[in-house]
Amino acid sequence: MKYLVIVESPTKVKTIKKFLGKNFEVMASNGHVRDLPKSQLGVDCENDFEPKYITIRGKGELLADLRKEVKKADKIYLATDPDREGEAISWHLTKALNLEEGKYVRITFNEITKNAVKNSFKNPRDIDMNLVDAQQTRRILDRIVGYRISPVLWVKVKRGLSAGRVQSSTLNIICDRENEINDFIPQEYYTLDATLQNGKKTFPVSFYGNNKQKLEISDKESLEKILKEIEKSDFSVSDIKTSKRVRKSPLPFTTSTMQQEASKALNFSIQKTMQVAQQLYEGVNVKGSGTVGLITYLRTDSIRISDEAKALAKDYITEKYGASYYKPYNPPTKGKKGNIQDAHEAIRPSDILRTPSTIADSLTKDQLKLYSLIYFRFLASQMQDCEYDVLSVRFEAKDYIFTQSESKKTFDGFTAIYEEADEKDVETKYQLSSLKVGDRLKCVELLEKQHFTQAPAHFTEASLVHILEELGIGRPSTYSPIITTLLKRRYITKEGRQIYVTELGEIVNDIMKKSFPSIVNQNFTANLESLLDGVEDGSVEWKSVVRNFYPDLDEQVRQAEKELEKVKIEPEVTDVVCEKCGRKMIVKYGPKGKFLGCPGYPECVNAKPYLKKIGVNCPKCGKELVERRSKKGRKFFGCEGYPDCDFSSWQMPVKKPCPKCGSYMVHKGNKIVCSSETCGYSESSKNEG
Repeated sequence: MKYLVIVESPTKVKTIKKFLGKNFEVMASNGHVRDLPKSQLGVDCENDFEPKYITIRGKGELLADLRKEVKKADKIYLATDPDREGEAISWHLTKALNLEEGKYVRITFNEITKNAVKNSFKNPRDIDMNLVDAQQTRRILDRIVGYRISPVLWVKVKRGLSAGRVQSSTLNIICDRENEINDFIPQEYYTLDATLQNGKKTFPVSFYGNNKQKLEISDKESLEKILKEIEKSDFSVSDIKTSKRVRKSPLPFTTSTMQQEASKALNFSIQKTMQVAQQLYEGVNVKGSGTVGLITYLRTDSIRISDEAKALAKDYITEKYGASYYKPYNPPTKGKKGNIQDAHEAIRPSDILRTPSTIADSLTKDQLKLYSLIYFRFLASQMQDCEYDVLSVRFEAKDYIFTQSESKKTFDGFTAIYEEADEKDVETKYQLSSLKVGDRLKCVELLEKQHFTQAPAHFTEASLVHILEELGIGRPSTYSPIITTLLKRRYITKEGRQIYVTELGEIVNDIMKKSFPSIVNQNFTANLESLLDGVEDGSVEWKSVVRNFYPDLDEQVRQAEKELEKVKIEPEVTDVVCEKCGRKMIVKYGPKGKFLGCPGYPECVNAKPYLKKIGVNCPKCGKELVERRSKKGRKFFGCEGYPDCDFSSWQMPVKKPCPKCGSYMVHKGNKIVCSSETCGYSESSKNEG
């Protein structure tokens, strides 16, 4: 008997081949072999949305080689990835290779190890058409949205732009956050701390409120009132409480939590995380072992762990750290989105005995970093919680309450090997244990601090993935391509870790909100994801999803084509003279926004930055301020005298100086506010002079 095994990636071929006998031939499809055509919609909207699939350009020779092997084989095993897309690739292979019923079966494995691969041959099945239809529905919906809306953007703005079902909703989320930040008005508040003395010991305490409730100190007057009342007052211990605090061991990684933690802990982009994880999954040449798959499948939103993996982890933890460090793994059965998808396991090492240190010489620097993160996260998920003893003390001064607490780690648990990037050890020591109720203490110092509330933070890739998951927009496999597409289209840009919207992104988002509100609506997009889940479990018929979706989109497209005004990006003549040919230069638009170009192009290719004056003098040198763009397309305001003057501001300055401190003021929503962080003055923008 001759057998043919078809996988997706060429990297897997070598890894899997060594697990099988000489009667097995292993070949790769190199991903999809059929798709909708690029040159046309490829969906017959007049014939119940029948898709038109064609062989992907460049795959003809590969398919010819596969057909030769199919003829030689007595049985074909379709072993593409264990998800919707992998199922769809297997189905497309049956069509492209004209496979006969009964000659092929579908097998899946969650990790590329000898046991997992061999066991998959013992459990062959038919292709799951529900999974295929779920993927097919997503592909058709995305194609219809992209190919119907994008031409509208080409006509109304410029060619080369694109819209997408999930892409546009994500852009809208980013734009909404940018608007929140721009409109945010800082609010003044104060904190009050005291240094108390008990014998020779001193320790800090923090203002809490009065005997009735917690209080916020919102202005200077309230602070002065409190200070006056407690001035020269002794403090007394009014209450002491002891308690236990637990830091629960983390869950093993899903795709999104791996992406978020790798971003925070390793500074990996989402795209880089997925690329490196794919390498670890498909197989790495480990010295002494050959090519080995190091982690389980990387696209999952499940937190389930196999019984075999749990048993091996238990043995490893109890032997290396002691029985007290092991905790039976009991994950929650429901998540924030309802029932957790359980198609396959959480992301974990395929062999717990293959520690990062033992294979470090076989991995690249990035592979080792990500493997270590996955390895220790999984191990930590099978370990006991971290425990603390907490001592909380309340102090009275007149009618006001101050508090302080200290904690002592009594059992390190999982923190013996793993700490999340944004978690800090909460162990503190102020020597409060010597106090007892009724003790009187001397106030050595009162420390008051002025603060201002902070605007919401700009999204990072990690926080964007988190919000997409919270809202149910997209799926683990889509987060990376969504962000990559938005960056590629220059709708957003990254500065450091932070994401900003470009001028082009704002224009496209405004058009989408006006003409295609359902596409950018978060609830609508999340509901479509739920419907796709329904197609996967067989409760929803796939064409009914498209039938219900298309008419509204079609109407919105037709209306936009008629009513949407063209965004005029016509040449704007300036008084700047081209020093090369003497013509007056014009404002042009490029990938990073506006620039000055010569109207004599292509004969004259002179170009320079566009400096739009805003009618406000530089508070540093007195020259005029101009609107500029950073290298990554973000708008800011700087001095026309740069580089001699380095003044810059992300918010647009106004002519009127701050009447309170004299600093320059800037626009913030419908107000103008002082630029000085220690001032806090603001007024309505109607009063701008």
